[in-house]
Amino acid sequence: MLDTYVQVVKKRVLSSYNKFVEPIKKTLLNTPQLVSRGNRPLQMTFEDQLNALIYFHLQEFKSGRHLMQVLEQDNFAREVIAPKDGIKKSSFFEAINSRGLEQLTSVFNELQIQASQDRPKKHTEYGDLIAIDGSFINAVLSMHWADYRDGSKKAKVHVGFDLNHSIPSKIFLTDGKSAERPFVEQILDPGQTGVIDRGYQSYKDFDRWQNEKKHFICRIKENAQKTVIRAHETSKDSIVFYDAIVLLGTKGINQTEKEVRVVAYRIGSTNYWVATDRFDLSAEQIAAVFKLRWDIEIFFAWWKRHLKVYHIIARSEYGLMVQVLAGLITYLLLAIYCHEEYNEKVSINRVRELRINIQNEARSVYCNSSDLHDSSINKNHYLYAKT
Repeated sequence: MLDTYVQVVKKRVLSSYNKFVEPIKKTLLNTPQLVSRGNRPLQMTFEDQLNALIYFHLQEFKSGRHLMQVLEQDNFAREVIAPKDGIKKSSFFEAINSRGLEQLTSVFNELQIQASQDRPKKHTEYGDLIAIDGSFINAVLSMHWADYRDGSKKAKVHVGFDLNHSIPSKIFLTDGKSAERPFVEQILDPGQTGVIDRGYQSYKDFDRWQNEKKHFICRIKENAQKTVIRAHETSKDSIVFYDAIVLLGTKGINQTEKEVRVVAYRIGSTNYWVATDRFDLSAEQIAAVFKLRWDIEIFFAWWKRHLKVYHIIARSEYGLMVQVLAGLITYLLLAIYCHEEYNEKVSINRVRELRINIQNEARSVYCNSSDLHDSSINKNHYLYAKT
């Protein structure tokens, strides 16, 4: 009976950690079941795998071995995060590299919906905006699938970032040499506007996206060939100095079949030229939307630096996708937590505060539960004191 009382106390006192992972409970209702491929039961269930990976990113472990050591030796990690009977290193790494991807994808999609519903929508006057970009992951030479160049291995994540809610929405993983343009069609849904940089400039794609009702605001090269159909006047007081409906490219070679709007504006000493099919926005609004693309760069930098997403614990393409998805899930949990608890966006100060609270609450629980086992303190008095 004493152990039962201790477990009740743990659930009540570990409030910060419980609040942080609470959204996961809703997602698991729709998550496909992970079953054993053989006759033996799973040593690590999907819930165990998910908990361990979230804990890995939240607490900034630098390697899988470091995580395994903590799961074995730290009271909180051993009893709350690790599987009930513990987990061997070989079983842990085998699981990361070979299973859980379908389930993690389901959890990510469900959490993305939760986060977008809970957080206020920004920039509504511009419609649904999705920034799209790729980011390299430094790989090791033994990761033969991650082709980049001789003597260097890299993988690449292709991410759609919901600019209206400041959260990632879709992700794909390839080797480092893979082209980025094809992922626009996979990331964008009809009616959404992709906000993309010069690496995505493609006149054939501009036609295709318009046919698919997928909008775009794409930076283009200043010297892009333009056949002007009609030009719009610009104000001397505006940052915009060019606004015209054109056909892009060279006739008979690569010219667009559909009309495209080109807007050029100047910020400081830099000129920006963007092509778009958003004829409904003003030229100044086009410039404002493209400036929002910087948010995905900020997200990549923050994600890499503070959640240690790219401390690789998996070598296979499958396992790396498992790890990257877990990093995104951790970010979505933080986005939900910071909004619900503080009505703020994700910040490193709030993340550090959460980490400290979890450590302090865990220390309180396990110090006191140890004292409880070694003394004859009245159970009711103990529960009252801790709640």
